[in-house]
Amino acid sequence: MKIAVGADHAGLPLKDDIIEVIEGLGHEVIDLGAYEFDPDDDYPDLAAPVARAVSRGQAAKGVILCGSGVGASIAANKIPGARASVCHDSYTAAQGVEHDNMNIICLGARVIGPETARAATTAFLGATMDPHPRFKRRLDKVIALETDNR
Repeated sequence: MKIAVGADHAGLPLKDDIIEVIEGLGHEVIDLGAYEFDPDDDYPDLAAPVARAVSRGQAAKGVILCGSGVGASIAANKIPGARASVCHDSYTAAQGVEHDNMNIICLGARVIGPETARAATTAFLGATMDPHPRFKRRLDKVIALETDNR
């Protein structure tokens, strides 16, 4: 599976650990930056390429790292087809996929450490959508919100 990864300056220190986890699980990484530390970079500039790669089918899932995970999640969710959420534990990382078909995990490098980030990423990548009709019904309602221009 192809996994798009992006990080701003705050997430950059954790990025190599996450790439190692992804590759260790047998997945291919699409590294969308940042490639060097720039304290003035902005999380939307790194979150959007990951969300677009997932939305366009160039990657099956995405991982975005920033300081808290919140800004990355907000930015990624502006891209139609992106379903991004902040997850700082294994349970929500898996449950977000199983119940909500989350396709992008956002991790806060200033909130969690490398071990928890590795565990959450592993859980996220190992999870699949639960086929129960109620989860499909809810997902259809979420998708419909993308075209509601009110």
